[in-house]
Amino acid sequence: MTTTSERVSESLRRQVSQRVSQSVFDGSRLRVVLLVDVYDGAQQQFLEAYEQLCNQVASVPGHVSDQLCQSIENPSQWLITSEWESAPPFLTWVNSEEHVQMVRPLHDCVRDTRSLRFHIVRETGGPAVAAEAGERRLQTSPRIGDGLIRHALTFTVKPGSEEKVARILADYAAPEPRVDDTTRLCRTSLFMHGNRVVRAVEVRGDLLAALRHVARQPEVRAVEEAINPYLEQDRDLDDPDSARVFFTRAALPAVHHVTAGQESPDAVRHALYYPAREGQGLRLAELLARQDEAAADDPQGPVLRSTIFQRDDIVVRLVDVRGGLDADPGPVLGLTDRARAAELTALLDGEALGMDGSPRDDAPARLLTVARMDLVTDRRAPDA
Repeated sequence: MTTTSERVSESLRRQVSQRVSQSVFDGSRLRVVLLVDVYDGAQQQFLEAYEQLCNQVASVPGHVSDQLCQSIENPSQWLITSEWESAPPFLTWVNSEEHVQMVRPLHDCVRDTRSLRFHIVRETGGPAVAAEAGERRLQTSPRIGDGLIRHALTFTVKPGSEEKVARILADYAAPEPRVDDTTRLCRTSLFMHGNRVVRAVEVRGDLLAALRHVARQPEVRAVEEAINPYLEQDRDLDDPDSARVFFTRAALPAVHHVTAGQESPDAVRHALYYPAREGQGLRLAELLARQDEAAADDPQGPVLRSTIFQRDDIVVRLVDVRGGLDADPGPVLGLTDRARAAELTALLDGEALGMDGSPRDDAPARLLTVARMDLVTDRRAPDA
C-alpha cells in the first residue's frame, strides 16, 4: 500500500528530476567508462601501465571496483570501467595532481581516450544483487535535462597582464558553431576574477567533438598562441603531452545545473568566484547547489538558471538573473538570512576574498563585491 506521504515524496522527486538537469550530489553510485585506443604493438606496455594504475587507484577513498576489457573485434580497442560509491570522491581524485601524474604512463601507449561518467539508475541481477541494492545507492529517477552539456576551463595569467589578456580574449572572431550534423556550439561565456580566467561553454551534442572542433579553428588557435606568454603555467600547443596536461589541469567540470523553467527577455548572465577553504571545495559546491534548488522553487525569484563548476578549492557559479543584481543580492547569492550567510562564509577562504569570515548583516553585498567576476565576452551562436 502506498501512503500519501510516499506519493508526495515521489512527486517531489519527479519535479526535482525535471528542474535539476545535472548534479553530482544525489549520493548514488557512479560508473566511469574509459574508452581506449591502444597503439599497434603497445598492448603489453598498456597492460603494465594499467596494472600499476589499478594498484594505485585501489586505495583511493570511494573506489569500489574496476574492470579491464578488450574488444573481440578490434584488439587495439580497450574498455576500462570503474565503480565508485558516489561522484564526489571520484571527482576529487580525477581532478587531483596525483591523478595527472598517475595516468602519464597510459598516455605513452594510447592513441586516444574518451571518459564517460554515469550515475547508476537501475540494476538487474540475482538475489545477491537485490539484497545488496539496499546498501548500493541508485539514482532515484532519471533526469530530464535540457539538451545542453556545460563545461568550463580555468587558468591564471601573470599578474599585471590582466588587461592585455582580457583584450586578446574579447577581440577575436567567433568560431563556426556547427561541428557536425549532431553537435553545435551554443554559447561561450568568458569572465575574469583578478588574474584568473574562466571560459564556460554550452554545447548541444558531443562535448569532446566540440572541444576538438574549437581547438582546430584558426582564430581560436591564434588567440591561444597570443596569450601563451602571459600564462602562469607554461604550455606548448605543438607538444601533445604539454597541451594535454595543461587542459587537464584547467578543466573545471560542471557539478550542478538547475533551471527555474522560466524565460525572461531581460535576463543577464553573471559569474561569481568562491574560493573555498582548503579541502572544502566540494562541500561549498554542494551548499550552493542546495541554495540554487531552493531559489529555483520561487517563481518570483530572480534566479532563472544556475550552473556550479568546481575543481579542488575553486568554485565558480554561472547564474542567469532576471533584473539587476545589485539592488537585492541576497536571493541571488542564497544569503537570505544570517544563518545561511554563516554556513557559507564558514566554507570560504576569507583571506582570499578579503573577508574576515564572520557573518554580518551586509554579508550579501560584501560577498557580491569581492566574488563578482568581470565579463570579458558572452557569445551566443545564431539560433542557439
